[in-house]
Amino acid sequence: MRKLTRQIKIGNVLIGGGAPVSVQTMVNADPHDAAALLAQIQEATDLGCDIVRLTVPDVKAAEAFKHVRQASPLPLVADIHFDYRLALAALEAGADGLRINPGNIGGADRVRAVVAAARVRQIPIRIGVNGGSLEKDILAKHGAATPEALVESALRHVAVLEAEDYHEIKISVKASDVPRTIAAYRLLSQKTDYPLHLGVTEAGTFIPGTVRSSVALGALLLEGIGDTIRVSLTDSPAKEVRVGVELLRCIGLRAPGAAVTSCPTCGRTRVDVAGMAMQVEDRLEAFYRENPKAPRPHVAVMGCVVNGPGEAKGADIAIAGGEGECMLFVRGELTGKIPESETVERIVQLVKQWQPPSPRLRRPG
Repeated sequence: MRKLTRQIKIGNVLIGGGAPVSVQTMVNADPHDAAALLAQIQEATDLGCDIVRLTVPDVKAAEAFKHVRQASPLPLVADIHFDYRLALAALEAGADGLRINPGNIGGADRVRAVVAAARVRQIPIRIGVNGGSLEKDILAKHGAATPEALVESALRHVAVLEAEDYHEIKISVKASDVPRTIAAYRLLSQKTDYPLHLGVTEAGTFIPGTVRSSVALGALLLEGIGDTIRVSLTDSPAKEVRVGVELLRCIGLRAPGAAVTSCPTCGRTRVDVAGMAMQVEDRLEAFYRENPKAPRPHVAVMGCVVNGPGEAKGADIAIAGGEGECMLFVRGELTGKIPESETVERIVQLVKQWQPPSPRLRRPG
């Protein structure tokens, strides 16, 4: 059972309070290049992203942010450090959220200025604490970036906003390894009812970053902790979104996507199984975004005639690769052979035309 936290709103996306767990990413194009930023945002949108964060390191980036905000299909969070004036500029440009640490943007008067501007617009502020940027006195007290140190730092920053009677807050406490991340969020969840943004910071390149993030975020979400997530990868925003969406799907927190299984391939393979499987997934994901109520038959993309026919009996639509061609199975029955070059299109056509069997005609297994 998920913990019921306070609810905030970033653009049109509800966070906390029982709302669905949302997926975020951070675009990494030049923050001064509005066109490049929008291209990444559109790709993230198409893959199921809910919220996008942009860094705003200078005035020129704040000007680009304004243009991006006007065209973006998703809510935008401005990532601000050190200069409170950039937070004010981002709010003026239409930011739907801020990510700041109140302690690094100056004195109390500057924090008050940012809070006052955010209050007028009811814009949430995320307190983002990372293991690599803790205050010196907290590090000295705990000896390292322990879970307790991360939580103490976060709650110190929260107190700065609460002193201004501002409570449109969400919090993250990210470490770069799984055990500390899990421990920190568990502890924070016990100490506050603000919504939590989950993530493993500096998680790494695609494979290690995906594994670390999936283990940590999956464990926390299965315990009911977490209201919004980012899978931080040394890779493209698109891959962050794909992993995040699939993570939520596999633990039942987001509607399923295309039901595609595929074999790991071996020396018997004579067709491009990986390429066909990825093309089928991409095409079907796009179809289901536009047709969310369409039936979702189980599709199997198999590499050879050894296991392919057997797997086809358990799938609704399946192909088993041969030498430059594939055997096509529908509802477990061989319907013919098609050239490899036509396979993806044929599968997509069959899915779009699919009619589920009536319960009394459903095949066993």
